[in-house]
Amino acid sequence: MNNLKNLRGTVDLLPAQLIKWQNVEKILVEQLERASIKEIRTPILEMTELFIRGIGEGTDVVSKEMYTFLDRGERSCTLRPEGTASVARALIQNGISSNPLEKLWYMGPMFRYERPQAGRQRQFHQLGVEFIGYDSVRSDVEIIALAWDMLGKLGIKELNLEINTLGDENDRLNFQESFLRWLEKNKSSLDLDSQKRIAKNPLRILDSKDIQTKKALENAPRLFNFLSEKSQKRYIDFKKQLEFLKIPYLENFNLVRGLDYYTHTAFEITSGALGSQATVCGGGRYDNLIQQMGGRNTPAIGFAMGLERLILLAGKELDVPRNTDIYIINQGDVAESLAMNLSRKLRNYDLLVELDLSGASFSKQFKKANKRKSKSIIIIGDDEATNRKFVIRLFDQSGNENKEEVISFEDDIVLEKWINNNLLAN
Repeated sequence: MNNLKNLRGTVDLLPAQLIKWQNVEKILVEQLERASIKEIRTPILEMTELFIRGIGEGTDVVSKEMYTFLDRGERSCTLRPEGTASVARALIQNGISSNPLEKLWYMGPMFRYERPQAGRQRQFHQLGVEFIGYDSVRSDVEIIALAWDMLGKLGIKELNLEINTLGDENDRLNFQESFLRWLEKNKSSLDLDSQKRIAKNPLRILDSKDIQTKKALENAPRLFNFLSEKSQKRYIDFKKQLEFLKIPYLENFNLVRGLDYYTHTAFEITSGALGSQATVCGGGRYDNLIQQMGGRNTPAIGFAMGLERLILLAGKELDVPRNTDIYIINQGDVAESLAMNLSRKLRNYDLLVELDLSGASFSKQFKKANKRKSKSIIIIGDDEATNRKFVIRLFDQSGNENKEEVISFEDDIVLEKWINNNLLAN
C-alpha cells in the first residue's frame, strides 16, 4: 500500500495550486457569460465509434492516443480526447441539431495517451467553445475575437494569431490529388511519421514539425492555390474583418490542425512566453461534422484552450488568494455554539468567513487569524456568551487595528450596517 501513487501523466491539484485555477476559471466563465454563451456538459465516457467517426480514423488522436477499453457489456468505450464530437452527438441525440443557432461552452478533463510535458498531461483540462448553426464570416471573426480577448483578460503576453483556410470539401479533394502525387515523388524527403501518414491522413503532413519535412514542403503544392473563387472571397472577407478589429495575424498555409473535420477557417493562438509548446488556443470551422455524424447539414465553428497552459501563462496576480473577510475566534461551549450560528448568518452576506474549530487558546487563534490576513476578527468567549454580545475588530492593510465595535447577537440591523460600511463599501 505504501507504493500507491498517481498514474504517470496525471497530477493532484492541491488547495494552494487551485487558487490560480479557480481565479482563471472564474475569469473565463465571466467572459463567456458576458458574450451570452451557454454551458453544456457531456459525459467523460463515450462510445469509441463517436470519436472514430467524428475525429477521423487516420488521425493521431484516434490511432495512437485514445484511452479505449471494453466495458462489462463488451461495448468499446473511450475516455473523451476532445469535446467537439461529444457536443455534436449531444445536439443530434437531443433533437437540437434541427436548424440550431447555439453558442455553447464546456470545460473539464480530457484524456490522451501522450508523452507528459509542461502544460500537457495525459489527463488534461480543456475549455471549448462551439458556435453551432452559424456559417457567416462574422461568426469566424467573433469566435476568434472572443478567444483573443479572453487570453488578454488573463494577462497572457506575446500572443500571436496564425490563420489559414482549408477551403470547402471540393477544394480539399482537388488539392489532395495533386498533393498525393507530389508526396509519392518526394517520399524519401519526408520523416518516417509523415511517410506513414501518406495513406491515412496526408493533409496532416503539412503540420509536421520535422525540420527536414518542413524544408521539403516548401516546394509542395499549396492548398490555397486550389481554392474556388467563392472560398477565396470568403477568406479575403475574413482577413478584412480581423484587420477592422485590429487583431494582428500571420498567415500559415501549412496550418491544418490535427483533426479531419475542419473546413475553411483554421486558426491557432500561440504565446512566445511558452517556448516550443506555444499553442494556447486552436480551432476552426467544421461545417460537415454534424451531418457526417447523422444530423442535418449544420455549419459550425469552435475552439479549445488547454487550461494547464493557461495556468502556466496567466498573470501572477491570479496566484493571490482572496483574504478572509471575517475570522471568528471562539472558546467555551456556549461561545462555540453562538460562533457557529453567527458564521452561517455572515456567509449570507457573500463574505469569506472562517470559523476557528481548533479549540486552541485565544493567542493561538489570533496568530492564525493574522496569518490569514483577515480584514476583521470577531471574538466570542465566555463573557461575550454571557452578555449575548460579540466584539468585532477591523484591521487596515498593514494589519493595524483601526476600529472596534460591540454588537448584540440579536441586533441584525447594526451588524448589517457595520458590514456594509466596513467590508462591502469597497
